[in-house]
Amino acid sequence: MSAGPGPEAGGVRPGGQAVPAADTPRAWALLGLLVAGYIGVYLCRKNLAVAVPLLVEDFGATREEVGRIASAGTLAYAAGKLLLAPLVDRFGGRDSFVAALFAVVGCGALSALSPTLGILGLAYACNRLAASPAWAAMVKQASPWFGARSQAFALGVLSLSYVFGGAASVALAGWVAQASGGSWRAILLVPAGVLALIAVAAWRLLPRAAAPVPGAGPNHGPGPPRIPWAGLLRDRGFLVLCALSFILTLVRETFNDWTVDFIKSTGGPGVSLQLASFLSLPFDLCGAAGILVTGALLGRWSAGQQRWVLAVNLALLAASLLLLSRPTGLSFPWLVTLVGVVGFCGLGPYSLLAGYFSVRLRGPALAGTISGLIDSVGYVAGVLAGSGFGWILDHWGYGTGFGILAASAVAATVLAFFLPTPAPAPENA
Repeated sequence: MSAGPGPEAGGVRPGGQAVPAADTPRAWALLGLLVAGYIGVYLCRKNLAVAVPLLVEDFGATREEVGRIASAGTLAYAAGKLLLAPLVDRFGGRDSFVAALFAVVGCGALSALSPTLGILGLAYACNRLAASPAWAAMVKQASPWFGARSQAFALGVLSLSYVFGGAASVALAGWVAQASGGSWRAILLVPAGVLALIAVAAWRLLPRAAAPVPGAGPNHGPGPPRIPWAGLLRDRGFLVLCALSFILTLVRETFNDWTVDFIKSTGGPGVSLQLASFLSLPFDLCGAAGILVTGALLGRWSAGQQRWVLAVNLALLAASLLLLSRPTGLSFPWLVTLVGVVGFCGLGPYSLLAGYFSVRLRGPALAGTISGLIDSVGYVAGVLAGSGFGWILDHWGYGTGFGILAASAVAATVLAFFLPTPAPAPENA
C-alpha cells in the first residue's frame, strides 16, 4: 500500500502546513525568511549600542551603569543557550523560533517603555534570554529542507544573518535616532515593530515540524528527548566541536571588539576613527564570503576532504594572525588585507560548528541541544575576548595578543583532523 506523498515530495504535516521538498526554490525562500527573522533579532539587540549616549544623558547615569545592562544581557543569553536550547528539541524548530521572535518583540517594547534604568536592564536581559534559542531553532528546522550536497551551504547562509544583522541594526537605529530627534525610546521601539511584522510572516508561512513517532527511539517519542549527557561528554567529535567553537569564537569576538582600535593605533595619527571603522569592514565582508565558500565546498566532498578544507583554512588563519603579530614590516594596505583574510578563514569554519556539524553529529533529533551547547562554550570565549584580551593589550600589546591567537589557530588546525565523521544527511523530516 502506498504511503502517500512523503515530505520529500512536498507532503503535508499535521496542522496543514506544507513542508518544502528538498532543495526546491520554496525551501530556499523559507530559509530566507529564517534569515530575515534572525536579522530582526539583531535589530532588537545591537540597537542598545546606539542608545547608550542618550541613556546616559536622560537618566543621568554613568557609562558603567549603562554597561551593566549589556553585561547582564550577555549572561542571560549564555544561560539561555544552556537552558532553553534543549527545549527546541522538545517543541520543534518552527514553534520555538516563532515563540522566540514574539518574545523578543515584547521585551523590546517593554524596554522602550521602561520608566527606570533598572527596569530597562531587566527588560533587555529578558530580550537576550528570549532570543537565545532562536539560532538552534533555525538549525533544527532548516536542516531537513536540504539534501547532503546543499545542507552545509544552506546552513552557512543562515550564518549570514548574524554577519549582516549587526550592521543592519546599527544602520536602522542610527536612522531612527536622527528621525526621532534623539529619542532612545524610539530607537528601542521601532526595531521591535519591524520584527513584529517578520514574526507574523514566520508564524503564517513556516511549515510545522513532523509529529512525534511513538516507539521510534529515545529521541522521537512524546515529551522531551532524552539527552545523552554522559555519551556526549565521552564523544570525541562533540568535544572537538566545543574546542573549535571556543577558539574560533575567541578570534571572531576579538576582531569584532578590537579591529577598529588595532587599525587606528597601527595606522597612527593620520588614520581617523571614521577611517579605521571603514577599514575594519573587510573582516565581516570577507567573512561572509568565507561562510558561503566553505559551506559550498563541504557539501560536495567526503568527510576526509572536509577535514582538509577546514585544516587549510585554519592554517591560513594562523599564518595571518602570526603576520599581524609582527606588523612593523608590513605596509598598511597589507594589514587591512590580512584582517580580511582572518575574516574569510575564521568565520567560514566558525559558522559550521553550531550549524552543519551540530546536525550531522547526532541527527536532527538533538540538533537544538547540541547547537546550544557548542554555542554556549563559544560565549565563554566571547567574554575573554573583551576583558581578557584588553588586559593583554594593556600589558603586552597587540603583538602578544595576536601571537596567542595564532597559537590557538595552530591548535585548531590540528583539531580539524579529529572532526567527527558525519552521519548520512537526514531525510526531509
